[in-house]
Amino acid sequence: MTTAPQSAPQPEPLWQPGPDRITGAQVTRFHTWAAAHHGAPAPTPGDPATSYAALHRWSVDDLSAFWQATAEWFDVRFATPYETVLADPAMPGARWFPGATLNYAEHALRAAEDPARADDPALLYVDETHEPTPVTWAELRAQVGSLAAELRRLGVRPGDRVSAYVPNIPQAVVALLATAAVGGVWTSCAPDFGARSVLDRFQQIEPVVLFTVDGYRYGGKEHDRRDTVAELRAELPTLRAVVHIPLLDTPAPEGALNWSDLTSHDTEPVFEQVPFDHPLWVLYSSGTTGLPKAIVQSQGGILLEHLKQTGLHCDLGPDDRFFWYTSTGWMMWNFLVAGLLVGSTIVLYDGSPGHPDISAQWRVAATTRATVYGTSAAYVMACRKAGIHPARDLDLSAIACVATTGSPLPPDGFRWLHDCFAESGADLWVASVSGGTDVCSCFAGAVPTLPVHIGELQAACLGTDLQAWDPQGEPVTDEVGELVVTRPMPSMPTRFWNDPDGTRYHDSYFDMYPGVWRHGDWITVTSRGSVVIHGRSDSTLNRQGVRMGSADIYEAVERLPEIRESLVIGLELPDGGYWMPLFVHLAPGAALDDALRDRIKRTIRTELSPRHVPDDIIEAPGVPHTLTGKRIEVPVKRLLQGTPLDKAVNPGSVDNLELLRFYERVARDRATDGAQ
Repeated sequence: MTTAPQSAPQPEPLWQPGPDRITGAQVTRFHTWAAAHHGAPAPTPGDPATSYAALHRWSVDDLSAFWQATAEWFDVRFATPYETVLADPAMPGARWFPGATLNYAEHALRAAEDPARADDPALLYVDETHEPTPVTWAELRAQVGSLAAELRRLGVRPGDRVSAYVPNIPQAVVALLATAAVGGVWTSCAPDFGARSVLDRFQQIEPVVLFTVDGYRYGGKEHDRRDTVAELRAELPTLRAVVHIPLLDTPAPEGALNWSDLTSHDTEPVFEQVPFDHPLWVLYSSGTTGLPKAIVQSQGGILLEHLKQTGLHCDLGPDDRFFWYTSTGWMMWNFLVAGLLVGSTIVLYDGSPGHPDISAQWRVAATTRATVYGTSAAYVMACRKAGIHPARDLDLSAIACVATTGSPLPPDGFRWLHDCFAESGADLWVASVSGGTDVCSCFAGAVPTLPVHIGELQAACLGTDLQAWDPQGEPVTDEVGELVVTRPMPSMPTRFWNDPDGTRYHDSYFDMYPGVWRHGDWITVTSRGSVVIHGRSDSTLNRQGVRMGSADIYEAVERLPEIRESLVIGLELPDGGYWMPLFVHLAPGAALDDALRDRIKRTIRTELSPRHVPDDIIEAPGVPHTLTGKRIEVPVKRLLQGTPLDKAVNPGSVDNLELLRFYERVARDRATDGAQ
C-alpha cells in the first residue's frame, strides 16, 4: 500500500470543494491553459492538491513563464511591448517587464466598454441606513473621465501625488482611478485619523491635490472634520487644489473646488501609458515606532498581482459581488478596488461594523447579495461570542466564500463560520488569508480547489516562494520559522518615499537574510503545503528556547467569557531571565479574582503547554491598537523595557494613547519594586 510521505495521520478537513466548484474555478482553467501554452506541468486528474502543488512549484521556479502567462490570461494591455519579463531577479531591486507601458485605471474600467454591462453596477455603496446605492460601469467611467481631465487642467502630471482624506465612498474610487489615469500617485487616509497622523503620512510625499470630506457618519453620529481639513491645508504647502466632497452637506470652504463641478462632464477617459514600474500609490506602515514607512508600489506590479489574487485565488469574475469591510487607511481598501479589474461589482460600506448592532456587516452582505465577503478575524470572534446566527437570521445564500485577515483566525472562528452556514444547508468556503501592506496582497490564503483545515491557510499563493526559515537560514517544514519570500513578487515596493539610498527599505526586509525578504511573522509550513500564522516574529514569545506565537495564547484565553481581549508580552531581562505578563481586558461585570486567574492558567496549560502559562496576569483598562485595528505588541514591549513613551510609539498611530500610559505605569512600578 502506498503511504503519504509524512508519517502523521492526515487530519480531516473542515471543508472540501465539490467537483463542480473545482472544475469551474478559474485557477483550474488557467492551469490547463498554462500547461498547453507556457510549459506548466499538466494537471493531475482527480487530484486537485497534487495539481495545485505542481502549479505552485512551477510558478516560483519559472517566474518569467508564470507572470507572462498571467498577463496573457487576463489580457493585460501593454501599449508598448516588454523586452523581457524579469530583467533582474535580485532583491531588493528586481526589474519587471522593462520597456512595457500600460495603465491600471484602463484595466479597472474595461467592463464599461461592454455595452451589455454598461448599466450593471460597478459599485454598490452602503452607509448606515443599509440602503445600497449603485454606480453603474458607464457612470463610473464617465466620472473618472471627467475628473481625470480636470486633474490635468489643474496641472497634475505623471508622478505628481494626489492625496485623499475620505471614507469608503464611491468618490474615493473615482478619485483613485482618475489619479491613476493621469499617471499621478494616489495616497489616502481615513477621516477617523487625526491631523497629526495624516500629516505624518502626507507631508512625506508632498501632494499637489487633496480630496476631503467635511465629515463622516459612524455609529449613528455625525463627525465634523472641517477643522482637521483646515489644519491639513495649512500644513501641506505643496497643495495646488483642494476638492470638497460634502458628505455632511456643508458648503465648500473658501478656495476649495466642488466635487460635483469636477465630475459632471461626460468625458471619455484618457489613460496615460506609463512604464510598468511607474508608481501607482503610496501605502503606509502602521508607524507604531517613528514615522510610518511610505511604501511605493507600481502600476504594473499591482495590476498583475491583483489580477492573479482576485481572479485565481478569490475566484472572482463578472458575476460576483465583492465586499470587504475596510477603510481607506488600510491596504484592503486598495485590494477591494481590485475587484473591478476582473469585472466584479465591489461593495463599499461606510459605517460602523457594530451599528446598530453586531450583525451590521452581515446585513450589508445580505442586502448587496455579496458572493465573496471579507472581514477581520476579530469581527468573526466577536460575532461568535455574541451568539448571533447570521446565516439563519439573514439571507446569505449568495455568499460562496467568507475570507478573514488582519490577524490569524482562531480554530473556533473556522468552526463557527462553517457551522453557522452548514445549519442553513450552505457549502461555505472559509478562507483565512495573510499578507501585508508591504506587498498589498496575500502571501498565503485562498485556493478555491483545495480543502480547508481548521486553523490553517490553504496554501502559499501562486508566484510567491513562501518558506519558513530557521535562524541559520534553512527552510523548515512542520516547525515554526520566519516567514520569508525567497524570490521577487511584482507588487513588492519599488522603494520607500524619502529613502534615497534605499537603507530603510533594505533594513525593513533584507537585513536578517541578505537577498531574501523577511516579513516579520512566525509561520509553520505544513508537509501538506498549508500555512499556520503564529503572530509577529518581533514580538514572538521565546521561553527556554521554545518559540510561541501570541496568537495561540489569544485564541485560548479569549474563549473565556470573562475576557474581552488580551495582550501577552515576552520580555528578555538584563539578568538573562524572562518575564511574560498577560494583560486582560475584562468583560463588563467580570472580576480578576483568584478563581479567574486559575481558570486562565489552566486553560493555557491544557490547550497549549505549561511553557505558555504567563508569569503574571494583570487587569488592563484596554488593549491598544493601531489605527487599522491591530494589537500593539512591540511598542508595549518597549515600554515595559523602560523606553519612554515618546520613543516607544508614534502617538498618532495609536487608537487610544491613554491606554499606553497604563503600560508605562506598569513598567515604572516594576522598576521601582526592583530597586527596593
